[in-house]
Amino acid sequence: MPASAAETGATVPFRVTDPQKIPTPRYYDQGFYDLEAEKLWTRTWQMACRLETIPNLGDWVEYSILGRSVIVTRTKTGVRAFHNACRHRGVQLVPSGSHGNCKTQGFICPFHGWRWNGEGKNTFVYGRHLFDESLLADDDLKLPECRVEEALGCVFINFDDAALSLRDTWGPVLDRLEKRLHANQRAEWWFATEIPANWKIAMEAFMEGYHVMRTHPQLQRAVPALYNSMYGHDTGGIGAPIDPNWTKEQNVAAQIKNLELLSEGMAGMVHAKEVELARLVPADILPDDPQQMLMHWFGAVQHTIVEGLKARGETVPDLNALAVSDPIQAVEFLFPHYFLLPFFTSTSTYRIRPTGPETCLFEIWSLTHFAPGSEPAPVMSPTVLPHDSDQFPPIPRQDYSNIPIQQKGVHAKGLEFLRLSREKEGLISNYNRIIDGYLADAPADKLAAATHTLGGNFDGGFFAYDF
Repeated sequence: MPASAAETGATVPFRVTDPQKIPTPRYYDQGFYDLEAEKLWTRTWQMACRLETIPNLGDWVEYSILGRSVIVTRTKTGVRAFHNACRHRGVQLVPSGSHGNCKTQGFICPFHGWRWNGEGKNTFVYGRHLFDESLLADDDLKLPECRVEEALGCVFINFDDAALSLRDTWGPVLDRLEKRLHANQRAEWWFATEIPANWKIAMEAFMEGYHVMRTHPQLQRAVPALYNSMYGHDTGGIGAPIDPNWTKEQNVAAQIKNLELLSEGMAGMVHAKEVELARLVPADILPDDPQQMLMHWFGAVQHTIVEGLKARGETVPDLNALAVSDPIQAVEFLFPHYFLLPFFTSTSTYRIRPTGPETCLFEIWSLTHFAPGSEPAPVMSPTVLPHDSDQFPPIPRQDYSNIPIQQKGVHAKGLEFLRLSREKEGLISNYNRIIDGYLADAPADKLAAATHTLGGNFDGGFFAYDF
């Protein structure tokens, strides 16, 4: 049985003891990073690849993190994952970040030529007579498997054979997201960059919308009343309030401008085809009351987008029905490292992986639906750019300008902890304390129950956990 939190708490360095305060050494201390590598990344579900990149029998993709590597492949019995190491002397069978098809030749060790088929069975040992047969039993030579599950159009892996299932780990948010038919989406593009920052700093930049006012001022200016109502209230709002004398046409124009900026800024978050359909909703059908007008307009836009895309042959969810039955946040975080940003029917997704105490790999996909038969070829590799490249879309480019300088800032003398809002930055505190639970070997059922609280927690508050 795992030790209790009380028994193990002292072994977790820089533990979060006050949910409003996050100790800064968590973002650069080598010992804390090593403990995460040992106890967090070896026991959590991680997005390994998109299913569209392995559509055919024998297709495979390599996924690696912190020195561990697996080959995710489509076999005769479905998607499986094998640990990427030759059973002779441990040489990796496929290179990091690579992909291919093993149907014809299988997996061949580049060192001595030993071979495995797509089902992980050894099919060739060069100079077999040179080895004692006790070393070459079929069960001993087969490639060890890694846990896999499919969801949201992706393959997720877990190095822990005893881990709870994906659904048991993430809870109801997975059901809500699956109803939005993410499994039908395909990538239009995929970017990657290494950022000089701890992986948690990179992730926390997307766990609240409180930063929009300063980091994404173009969004604030387009609809200042929206963001001021959420974050500024009467004391901190920036930008002129919407004139109460504005016409319905002016109010609708402001909302369309916001959608255009979101589309330009992230593509998958609001797709250009969705903006095109939103423009079709006339202002004269809306009520005069400004608040009722916006609610009616948004509902009409969602209906128009759904019907318009269905007319094009796309299979998309009923957004208005889901808003009632299965509401989700503008950003949903799937512990420990995957984000979805659904707005209408398209989605942007993020995956962040640590590469060192103060570096991480950050990837972005732009996803949307296509009519059957019109899907693009799978995007097999990311476009890799410097983190300060002007080729990134505007919104991540603005976010990337903050993350490296925050990493420098957490080293500042006297900055012992980060201060969090109890109303808007709870997700940052909550997931950090769940990390502490993993580092303290808390019971799996308690960790899963805590992880369930992360669903819908964007811009949310603190939760109490009993570990």
